[in-house]
Amino acid sequence: MKPNAENRLPSYVETKGVKWLLYELFDHLWPWSKQGWLQHKAIQTAGLAFAVAVTVAWALAANGRLGADALIGWWLGWSIYEIIIRLQCKPYIKDGPWWGHRYRPAGRMDMICYVLFKNLLIGALLFITLRNLDLLQMVS
Repeated sequence: MKPNAENRLPSYVETKGVKWLLYELFDHLWPWSKQGWLQHKAIQTAGLAFAVAVTVAWALAANGRLGADALIGWWLGWSIYEIIIRLQCKPYIKDGPWWGHRYRPAGRMDMICYVLFKNLLIGALLFITLRNLDLLQMVS
């Protein structure tokens, strides 16, 4: 499935200030685009179900009912799914510093690196938070 030419760059490229920051946050956390959603409803719906399953896995981990290894497995599975979806729906990455407004079309390796690094940071933040709140049970 090839992405449409108009989906190669985000629609908010020229936006500034707080509105731009909110668009950026949404863009990093939500891998689907409106156009991609309309074109690939079955894949997107499966992805939404997968996102709910990953969220439930994090909630189970927070309640001490899921070990860290299982959680990492779920997170890796989500990352692989997100790479596939982003290549179809949002096939661009930022070029330069995070506060910049330069984007470019992403190749496969660009997207793999972007998604895995982003999810590594998010996962580390969630792990540290759950661990510091004594909600994540580390199995030895």
